[in-house]
Amino acid sequence: MNPDTVAALKRPAGLPFRIGKIGHVAVYAKDLERSARFYTEVLGFQVTDVIPPEDKGLPGGAVFLRCNTDHHAIALFPATTENKPGGSLHHIAMEVHTLEELTRVREHLRQHQVPIDLDGRRGAGSQLVVEFRDPDNHRLEIYWDIDQVGSEGIARPASEWKAVTSLEAAIADPVVGQDTTLRDRSALDR
Repeated sequence: MNPDTVAALKRPAGLPFRIGKIGHVAVYAKDLERSARFYTEVLGFQVTDVIPPEDKGLPGGAVFLRCNTDHHAIALFPATTENKPGGSLHHIAMEVHTLEELTRVREHLRQHQVPIDLDGRRGAGSQLVVEFRDPDNHRLEIYWDIDQVGSEGIARPASEWKAVTSLEAAIADPVVGQDTTLRDRSALDR
């Protein structure tokens, strides 16, 4: 690595989207209950959703925890022999502010020949996503419109989750309360 070369790197002019924040981090944990206890009782996070280990959509289960109104800031997934606790990251998620930006993210990645693992919507959190890998194979997610948990602490029930495998399907069939009206459909029409 040449430090001067790296220090000179800049955001390209005209990039068709802007990452607003790091939204959440998902990690592999040896013992989901022990880790959930740490994040709640030691760090003060709140449990939003717990996926049981026998769930067919997420074998082994998962725990979603929040520290603000976003559905989750930390997600815990069970460690495996391939994905060891403390040594493996499940994914890092970054938020964009508009649905149009998310469609442009997908188009931008395609133009740069970045393979996309998923575009659409998963379950817990109900955010629309574009998931892909960085050069070192870290899973990355760029998302829009993660569920917000109000002061009553109630998350969207699992019966309202709508997992789909394309942005087009997610836009055509939004979850309750999600406005998927696009002002600019150009990135979808390509």
